[in-house]
Amino acid sequence: MGCCNIRNSMDSKSFFGNAIVRNLLGAAAFVLGIVIVASIVLRVITRHGKEITVPDFTAMSVQDAQELAQRTGLAVKVTDSVFVNRMEHGVVYYQNPKPESKVKNGRTISVTINALNTKKVTMPLLVGYSMRQAKSEILSKGLTVGKLIYVSDMATNNVLKQLYRNKPVEPGTMIESGSAIDLVVGLNGEDCHTFVPDLTGARYLRAIDAVLDNSLNVGKLRFDETVKTYNDTLNSFVYSQSPKPESGALTMGEKVSISFTLDASKLPSQE
Repeated sequence: MGCCNIRNSMDSKSFFGNAIVRNLLGAAAFVLGIVIVASIVLRVITRHGKEITVPDFTAMSVQDAQELAQRTGLAVKVTDSVFVNRMEHGVVYYQNPKPESKVKNGRTISVTINALNTKKVTMPLLVGYSMRQAKSEILSKGLTVGKLIYVSDMATNNVLKQLYRNKPVEPGTMIESGSAIDLVVGLNGEDCHTFVPDLTGARYLRAIDAVLDNSLNVGKLRFDETVKTYNDTLNSFVYSQSPKPESGALTMGEKVSISFTLDASKLPSQE
């Protein structure tokens, strides 16, 4: 038995003492070590299994967005710009991925900002058009309809004057995109009444259009605490209005005040 043990020990020593075996074992250990180290480093770098919730950068300056992104473990890159009236120049208008998305640490968020320079457009000729035709022309030029100012005339809703900042504006004048154009329109005493549209549930732009399409003016606009950004404004919907649809006929040009929200629970019950 002693001889066998001695022989086995000598065989083992001889096996591990072989240069080829030692090299193979060393190479295997080296590769295993690299795999383990690489796995550890990769888990640390990528924060394996952890995701970051993308903040909402909308309406932030690029600098503020970049600082917030850096604190969060992300990066922000400006990739495009648009012109949006009534929104501060140079702030974030859109981002990709969207807010609340889940991403890996170090992800770059692409943002579109509101243009730094104001865009100019050509003022169209509106005098002689019907109010609906004038509205269509105004919108096609990137402008908006302001007040409807009714004066006595033989033709109801015929455009008599076009005003910019309370002054007549000639066709061909270069003005800021998104500017409000007021229309002086005719009102025949025998045809001067309209009805209040039911705006409940209508989104912002559709509600404004509905008021103007019914020859009425937009009165006070109220936004509750859920509406915080320009995008929120566009997505908000009407939950209250005054006068209400059942108020009956109104004289053209009267005002309709509207309240907006993003909280669907504020909508009147359908029961």
